[in-house]
Amino acid sequence: MTQLLRINSSSRLAGSHSAAIADAFEAGFRAKHPACTVITRNVADGSIPFIAQSTIEEFYAPQENLLGDQKAATALSDKLIAEIQASDTLLLAVPIYNFTIPAALKAWVDQICRIGHTFAMDENGFQGLVTARRAIVICTYGAEGYLSGEPFEAANFVQPHLTFLLVFLRSEDVECTNVQGIATSAPGDVEER
Repeated sequence: MTQLLRINSSSRLAGSHSAAIADAFEAGFRAKHPACTVITRNVADGSIPFIAQSTIEEFYAPQENLLGDQKAATALSDKLIAEIQASDTLLLAVPIYNFTIPAALKAWVDQICRIGHTFAMDENGFQGLVTARRAIVICTYGAEGYLSGEPFEAANFVQPHLTFLLVFLRSEDVECTNVQGIATSAPGDVEER
């Protein structure tokens, strides 16, 4: 069965431009795959805490030896990784906050980037282990000028960061939709650039 994992990262739980564009993509995806499953995570709702020392320690501990509290430290990471591994397509709706991704999305990234689960490392380097082959990244920018060849290109740490991350984890098809100049427009009035 086809599964879409949608990650909303805007702190605007209402009136989010990135979520509105993701809604349109999701509607098209559902029309193309009527029997699909869609999992939606609104990471800005506080459900994903920043990574803690105990979690990092348990990431590197032999998993077969983990006991109660130790397993609890990695339980959220295990769940989030299972969602990715069960999905065919990832959809990330991402506004730019102070030139980079929202902190809530970074908290999700820190939980899902895990050696032995979503990537491996050996004498030949890194290898991604994620099975979701397609990723759609919707990037929204309040101002203009962040794209290639534009004046603020050097300040765009959203699209390059997420593209690198998804390719690193082994998504083979990463598509980015960039919408700029949304600071003065309503969610339904944005124009794709």
